[in-house]
Amino acid sequence: MDAELFPRSRAKIAPGAVHVPDWLDLPRQRELLDACREWARPPAGLRTVRTPGGGTMTARQVCLGWHWHPYAYARTVVDGDGAPVKPFPGWLAELGRDAVRDALGEPGGGAVPDAPGTPSPSYDIALINFYDGAARMGMHRDGDEKSDAPVVSLSLGDTCVFRFGNTETRARPYTDVELRSGDLFVFGGPARLAYHGVPQVHPGTAPPELGLTGRLNITLRVSGL
Repeated sequence: MDAELFPRSRAKIAPGAVHVPDWLDLPRQRELLDACREWARPPAGLRTVRTPGGGTMTARQVCLGWHWHPYAYARTVVDGDGAPVKPFPGWLAELGRDAVRDALGEPGGGAVPDAPGTPSPSYDIALINFYDGAARMGMHRDGDEKSDAPVVSLSLGDTCVFRFGNTETRARPYTDVELRSGDLFVFGGPARLAYHGVPQVHPGTAPPELGLTGRLNITLRVSGL
């Protein structure tokens, strides 16, 4: 919003989970959006994810570095066009490390380093989800990685309700957080395997200057593979 009666401030949602509003300024959001549009092009482009039970996710997805499919990783789009997954760029890994440092106050976010002498997480996976106004994401855990490094979540476009829960159940207790374009959410340490989801997207709330209809969520992870 152009004017805030009460400016938003960073918030600790749970131990190890931090929301940082407006972390990406508008020029950086545009740069990231332009990159997402290139990544979404085939081959290995934006696809509809199908679950083993025959259902489909309403948010469409493209992957970088490693291709995620329910519930494993591969080097090719095994549930799509079969093309090699697009490479994970070094600048995106650096963005992930900066995000953890800014949100949690230390490069590793309290997680065990990937290897002795490794000062910060080595991000090598991006899952990019596109939500139209009707898309949702059910409560789930990011548990297919071999690393416990913090998950970094960046939002572009429409505002959403992000539901951040506990590590034991998809049900309460949970906290609903409003994520707007440019916001950062990081969760690691005791919150690394917390259930989370997106129960609602608010259409038409993206910054007009961005030129995006819908919401993009860029999630960065360390594979440990």
